[in-house]
Amino acid sequence: MTRLLPHPVLTPVLAIIWLLLNNSINTGQILLGLIFGWAIPVLTIHFWPEAVSIRKPLVLLRYIAVLLYDIIMANFTVARLILGNPDKLHPIFIKVPLDLTSDLAISLLANSITLTPGTLSARLSDDQSYLLVHALNETDPDTLVATIKHRYEHPLKEIFESC
Repeated sequence: MTRLLPHPVLTPVLAIIWLLLNNSINTGQILLGLIFGWAIPVLTIHFWPEAVSIRKPLVLLRYIAVLLYDIIMANFTVARLILGNPDKLHPIFIKVPLDLTSDLAISLLANSITLTPGTLSARLSDDQSYLLVHALNETDPDTLVATIKHRYEHPLKEIFESC
């Protein structure tokens, strides 16, 4: 069964994305979206380094909501900083120590940080013990590390790793 439907959650998500991209819900587009949603995971199964197991789906939904909220709010903050006085910015690189061990969870953490305007994950250490993060304007690096760990890393650990 796993060979025929390797990622059962990804299939409907891809189908919905297809329908949104085409801005249509006619029968042909629904069928094509389902075919793509099934075919893409089947054809890319060998590229996935590990089986994806979502241990707490409700935490995942909360994580997505928090991430979307942070992205929206950070857009306003970055716009205010740039349109205000960019000479007063305090850019900084910080090391965020990682408790995550799953490659997928680490990748999602790095992408979440990068998707949030004003921060960018720049490098993962060779031993995967920390993530180097660039912040556009930060005066208290410890607070930023604590925020990343609390808002992003801890939920990802709950969702994808056994705690």
